[in-house]
Amino acid sequence: MTVDGEVVGAIGAGLCVFVGVTHDDGVAQADRLAGKLAGLRIMDDDDGAMNRSVVDSGGEVLVVSQFTLYGDTSRGRRPTWIAAAPPEQAEPLVERVAEGLADMGIRVATGRFRALMQVELVNDGPATLAIEV
Repeated sequence: MTVDGEVVGAIGAGLCVFVGVTHDDGVAQADRLAGKLAGLRIMDDDDGAMNRSVVDSGGEVLVVSQFTLYGDTSRGRRPTWIAAAPPEQAEPLVERVAEGLADMGIRVATGRFRALMQVELVNDGPATLAIEV
């Protein structure tokens, strides 16, 4: 992931997690999300079946803040971001998710909050999930 041509976050094999925060989210949701991400059995085992977690597989996690996940397009042709939490609420919660993963022994990289980030991703497998906690 780059910002203004500078690499600010990169990982090897693992998960790319886009984290959106809404007004009702707090520390409890951030902690549950970190735990859920660490334990999800979506990484391949030796037989190619999704039976391992990112912890089990030694994978890494790239955490990307993404307020646009809460874009509402139900009316008109221009999205509204009203469901997204303000930056002052969202930033510490996104950081808490990353810290929670790191506390579980996972190597974590992050982007830069409120920056225009270019995220390069190789989606190696069939799993793309939306997770609400």
